[in-house]
Amino acid sequence: MTNPGLIVRIAAKGEGATADGRYAELAAPGDVIEADGSLTKGPNHVEPPCRHFPACGGCQLQHLSESALATYVFDRAIGAAKGQDIVSGKVTPPHLSPANSRRRATLHAQGIGKRVVIGFREQGSHKIIDMRECHVLAPEMVAIVGALRTLLEGWGDRKLGVDVELAMADQGLSVGLKGLKVEGLKRTEALLDFSRDNHLARLTIDSGYGPEGVWEPEPVTITLGGTAVSLPPGAFLQATRDGEAVLAQAAREWVGDAPTVADLFSGLGTFAFALASATTKVRAVEAARDTHLACQSAARMNGRLVHCLHRDLFRNPLRVEELDRFAAVLLDPPRAGAQEQVDQIAASTVPRVVYISCNAASWARDAVRLIAGGYRLAEVRPVGQFRWSTHVELASLFVRD
Repeated sequence: MTNPGLIVRIAAKGEGATADGRYAELAAPGDVIEADGSLTKGPNHVEPPCRHFPACGGCQLQHLSESALATYVFDRAIGAAKGQDIVSGKVTPPHLSPANSRRRATLHAQGIGKRVVIGFREQGSHKIIDMRECHVLAPEMVAIVGALRTLLEGWGDRKLGVDVELAMADQGLSVGLKGLKVEGLKRTEALLDFSRDNHLARLTIDSGYGPEGVWEPEPVTITLGGTAVSLPPGAFLQATRDGEAVLAQAAREWVGDAPTVADLFSGLGTFAFALASATTKVRAVEAARDTHLACQSAARMNGRLVHCLHRDLFRNPLRVEELDRFAAVLLDPPRAGAQEQVDQIAASTVPRVVYISCNAASWARDAVRLIAGGYRLAEVRPVGQFRWSTHVELASLFVRD
């Protein structure tokens, strides 16, 4: 007989769950909730590598073994499909990004007396965990925290509150400080010294009117599909390079030799440049003007068969008659999904649809609409780019038989 206190799975928000629906914080599959409420650890419960866990909101699952973490990523992706009674023809084992591989993040800095604390916020709180180590972020991003703390402590602003946007570009680390007031030559020189001494690729300041460049020795780019693309401050990137590679490889396999592809919600061209070739033309459609222009400029300068269209697909989705011109469609919408655009795709005759998602729940709702329109879910590939977090992504293929 199964022990009723046995933790059998990890729930969506990261709690351990028993078969009869009881939950326990920081429990792993194989742990046991004893009669007195204490937790006996099982073989999947490991020692968290970071001193800030579990207080730091950057991670929720550092106590899981590698196999338990992989199972969680798999179950989150497939569980959403099962919840909508969707059956996939094939599901691959999940891909997990390694530790210290995340290349973009937003940290928070706050003045507390003469001190400045910098880090992620505590789970469910505005309190900032003062970061002294991080096993998720790229080493260059972790290394800048101490220097940034020193810079801001010299600012002399006891009411200081700054958002710190970090991104790894081709040239190195790009830093954006939002909410920092820069007044006077001394502070300007301090920012320049900080940028030079820490070999930043770029530093921008946003005092409430958008990011303004302070330091950028050479134009900052990000290489996508072998093409260097200008990287606007704050632009979206896939969380890790290896996660991006896995998603792009899935897209290439599934699109195959399709001569024409529509890349919807294309951003900087992550998938457009990965798919474009001498025999495949890509129409990249994006609403954000700065990212659209960056993609367009890179395509023209490098002679890539990527044709860019500036268009808000939420207010003005591609219509059936436009979609029917393409041999394949790829879409990578925001977390809310893309109901209006999916309805148009479902009514089209496009043979193949590649759907990349960062939210399994909204993906499943959209998948129901595609299936109702005559598509079949042929394959799903779960991806855990946000290591040790409850955030899961997936790539999926829908086909018309």
